[in-house]
Amino acid sequence: MILWFTSIQIVVAVAVGLFCVIAGLMGRRPSDYTVGALALIELLLIVQVVIAIIAPLAGNSPTGDLLEFWVYLVSAALLPIGGVTWALLERSRWSTVILGLLAFAVAIMLWRMEVIWTIQVA
Repeated sequence: MILWFTSIQIVVAVAVGLFCVIAGLMGRRPSDYTVGALALIELLLIVQVVIAIIAPLAGNSPTGDLLEFWVYLVSAALLPIGGVTWALLERSRWSTVILGLLAFAVAIMLWRMEVIWTIQVA
């Protein structure tokens, strides 16, 4: 995978996580901004799926377990969708905090995916 793109994704996910957690602790309910922030992460994950499909065709194969990579990618893609759906139904300040925690979880999964793709150590 392209290290800089994954790094951008991780930075965005951490920033969104901080934004949502702080907004939730300040008593804010999920707003268009917090939901939109997770939508941005989802858009970046869709780009990641396209890259993961095209990269092996271009000769850039992962060095780690491909099944583990795809499990992380699918899980990371489903978390924002589930979190936003729950937040829109719940509409409490704690759902905003949960959105932030989901963004942190996605950031960790993205880092693990990068490790699997480029720097996997047996």
